[in-house]
Parts: sequence; structure tokens; C-alpha cells
Amino acid sequence: MSDLGRPDGQLDLTEADGQLNGFARDTITEPIPVPRALAMAEVVVAGHICLDIIPTLVGDSTVLAPGRLVEAGRATLATGGPISNTGLALRKLGITTSLMGKVGDDLFGRTIIQLIEAQGADLASGMIVAPGEASSYSIILNFPGVDRTIIHAPGCNDTFGADDVRYDLLNSAGLFHFGYPPLMARMYQDNGAELVSIFKKVKEMGITTSLDLSMPDLSGQAAQADWRAILAAVLPYVDVFMPSIEELLLMLRRPLYNKLTTKARKTGLLAQVTPALVSELGKLLLGMGTKIVGLKAGHRGLYLRTADMASLEQMGRVQPKNMPLWANRELWAPCFATEVVGTTGSGDATIAGFLMGILRGMKPEAALASACAVGACCVEAPDAISGIRSWPETMERIAAGWPRLLLKKRGRSALNMPSAKWRWDADHEVWRGTQDVLY
Repeated sequence: MSDLGRPDGQLDLTEADGQLNGFARDTITEPIPVPRALAMAEVVVAGHICLDIIPTLVGDSTVLAPGRLVEAGRATLATGGPISNTGLALRKLGITTSLMGKVGDDLFGRTIIQLIEAQGADLASGMIVAPGEASSYSIILNFPGVDRTIIHAPGCNDTFGADDVRYDLLNSAGLFHFGYPPLMARMYQDNGAELVSIFKKVKEMGITTSLDLSMPDLSGQAAQADWRAILAAVLPYVDVFMPSIEELLLMLRRPLYNKLTTKARKTGLLAQVTPALVSELGKLLLGMGTKIVGLKAGHRGLYLRTADMASLEQMGRVQPKNMPLWANRELWAPCFATEVVGTTGSGDATIAGFLMGILRGMKPEAALASACAVGACCVEAPDAISGIRSWPETMERIAAGWPRLLLKKRGRSALNMPSAKWRWDADHEVWRGTQDVLY
């Protein structure tokens, strides 16, 4: 983005996105002066990292049965987890990014470091290589037309603690993003004491913080942790919180999660989620202390709920521009229509797009659009990174009239926005909830 500089030390977004028009010009590019210190702020992404092994599969998941051999095509090797997925996506979008995680001194660990350094020689400077420990890996089964199945080994992610964060490297950072504590044993043990320690210390440095979760193994220790207590302790130090709806229901509404999962064996849990339920979860999380809530809803899109102005002003170095337009908002953005090749890393890419929107000084409607756009680009490839496009390419695609994935009118769905009194804003392509200040 350095070629967009102006003599006054601002970034000229109009020059970069001058070909955009209509909705894109008004809400996506935000042709307003953005301080260079904000737009060029370094983002540090920390937490879970693994090696993804993704075989090419045909047919459907019913071919998986005991005693059968299933022929596969070429395998893709890629880094996985939020360090890679969100961090490298931000890098491809044009943000200076540093990565902090832990790998073992084994073949998988060396492969992870090599894959990271292939994206930038400086990216792995904050990584820890732990002697004698095993690196994390995932085998990802992406059958066409269905959500992926993941076989995961956490490896040395389980030993990552607060002392493994390189706080000395955070001095120049504007934003700190941490991902997947449910896949890191020390992060959820002792009611999340290590996780809270990390976020408290980072916030004391004046850095804006962001947190993402992951779905834990339902039969493992992470699923039995007291996540309500963990979130209540850490969210006062979290500025942007972007879990999935399924993860939240599992952690905060376990009986309801079990009920909806049983009820929706064929259609999936998201088909049973109502706008009222999502709004309730958003309110609950704001009450726990976070400032911006983004709930990922898969193919249903992205929900946004924000705190009041006084809370947003406490966000640290990377605060939203147009602050009055960010306060007390409740919006829901539908996904962009696309051909899905694989869903690996789509949620992490969505987070990268949203954080990029904040870094670029966008309005909330535009930040939601950029989030959904980057997520949609991600699913057009089998791995988490190769589908991500540059920021100008992503913006041009939106400006060209990229259609949204709107619900079909025939039949009824639990996610019936008009019946829940949500209003469609055609100019900004978002639903406005009843708690939105502009409703």
C-alpha cells in the first residue's frame, strides 16, 4: 500500500479504488483520509498452527466405511490454523503481519516453517521451534457439497502458554489477533488463566485485541471446560470477538446446542438458528465486556453487534473511523455467491477481511462486505490461502456487482429475517436488526 501515499502522510484511497462506483464507492472504498499509522499498522497473529494435509476426494462421504479403501487424488500440503489462515490472508491483502506460534523440531514442523517463509522470509521470526515436541497436523476430508471433516492432532499447541508470546515484538503492533484456544490445552485449563494473562498484558500495552474460537472435540477435555467462565474472564480484554454461532451455542447454550443438532441432522444446525437467538447471543457477549461481536454463520453470512461509543473509544491503537457510525449497531450481511471448492479456513479469512475493513477505516456495512468477500474468495480453493486475492482485486470484484447469496423465497427457514422484523437495506446490502441505531 506504500504506493498510495500522499504528501500529507495520509493514504489516498480514492486513487487506489478510483474505478469503483455505486455501492462500492460509497461504502467499500471509503475515500476518506486514513492516517498512515493506522492503515500501515502491524498486525500480530498468534495462537494455533498446524500442517494441513488435504487429499483430493470425489463422490460423497458415504464411501467412508470400515474395511474399505477409498482412492484419493493429489494431496495439498498447507499451513493451517489462525496463525496461517488469518495471518497470511492479511498479508496477501497488503497488511504487514507477524506470526507467533509453536512447532516441533520434526518433519512437520520444518514443513510448516518452510511454507510460512515461502510467503515472506520475515513472517516466521516470531515462531517457536520446541525441541523434542511434536508438531500439530490436521487431515482434512473435503467431500464435494458437504462441510469438511477434520482429524486433528494438537501437538505442541497444547504446551503454548502466556510466556510463549513475544511481547517484545509487539511494541510496533496496532492489532493482536489470537485464535483457536479450544485447541490449545493451556489456554482453557484453570478457567483460561493463561489466555486471560495474554490478553490482559497485550491490552495494557495499548494494543487493539481480537479473538477467535474453534469447535472443540466433543469427546475431549476442551468441550468439558467452563467456557462461560473463561469468556467472562477474557472478554473484558477483547476488543473484537469473532466466533462461529455453533461454537458459541456449544459453549454457552449446551442443552440448546444438543437439541438443535439432533433436530437438524439433515439440514445442519444453522438451519435451526433464528435471528432472535443470534441477537440474544450478541447482547450476552457485549455484556461480558467485548466491544465488537462478529458471529460467523457459515453460508448464512456474518452478524455484527457493537457496543456504545464510550466502549469503542477504549479499543486501543486500531479504532474504527467514523466512530458514531460504529456505535450501537446490529447488522447481518449475507454471503457472496460463489462456487465452493473447499471450506478450509473460510472463517479465518472472513476475520481477515473484517479486520482489514477496520484497518482501512471503513464503515461497518463496508467492513462486513469485505469480510464476506474475502471469505468467499477463500472457499474457491481447497486450502485456506491460495484463493485469497489482493485487496484491489477483492474490491473490484464487489464493485462489479458480485451477487449476494440471499435466501430463496419459497419455503420457510428459521432464519426468516422479515418475520423477525429485520429490515433489508438494499443500498448497503445488509439486514438491519431491531437493536441497530439506524433501524
